[in-house]
Amino acid sequence: MQTLRALAKLIRLLSWVLYTYWRIRTVFHKFGPEEHARAVEEWAQGMLSILGITVRVQGEPSKGPVLMAANHISWLDILVMHAACYCRFVAKAEIRDWPLLGVLTEGGGSLFIERTSNRDAMRVVHQMADALVRGQVLAVFPEGGTGDGKTLLPFHGNLLQAAIVAQAPIQPISLQFLEAQSGEISFAPCYRAEDTLLGSVWRTLCAPPLLAVVHYGKNEMAQGRNRRAWAVDLRESIRRLID
Repeated sequence: MQTLRALAKLIRLLSWVLYTYWRIRTVFHKFGPEEHARAVEEWAQGMLSILGITVRVQGEPSKGPVLMAANHISWLDILVMHAACYCRFVAKAEIRDWPLLGVLTEGGGSLFIERTSNRDAMRVVHQMADALVRGQVLAVFPEGGTGDGKTLLPFHGNLLQAAIVAQAPIQPISLQFLEAQSGEISFAPCYRAEDTLLGSVWRTLCAPPLLAVVHYGKNEMAQGRNRRAWAVDLRESIRRLID
């Protein structure tokens, strides 16, 4: 029965992805900023509903200009944060080439970065700073990789430079996936180095109902810190939110 339920979810999920793909290709370009943000939120909420994931928001998401910084657990993180509050993500460039998901990520307004290129990092930092000056809400995963939801990887500070340049705040955010019934941490959605995307998706489809907790912390300004020092302090802020 678990397998049949998972397959039924998968069929519904693929149908929703294809529908969203069609909308991005045909009507997204006609939307203004508010319509676009609402459409992305609805797409993310629909995906999570099919997967049996409920989103719980703690704290208040900030309005722009702000750079949101969150811990990174899963391929679901972008969906969860979009469902809670629309923001523009900075994503690794290879996602753009993924079948279907690349179009969906780009349609969500993401900025793409070649993580191995220092020159491209500077290009993206300038692009992010310009967006912040225009009052937008951006989001990054400073870990640069995915953890297990309990421990945090070291934070990288390169992209935080955009907030320093734009004199914008950073809002720390913690993400957690819990089993809805027991409240225990769920590792089903994890997407670590040893995992495959298909394996992680299938575990999530087979999992019992999940609760995704998005905990928004208080905004922080640089206050004279460079990006490396700020990265260390942000990691501690997010660790406290998780605890």
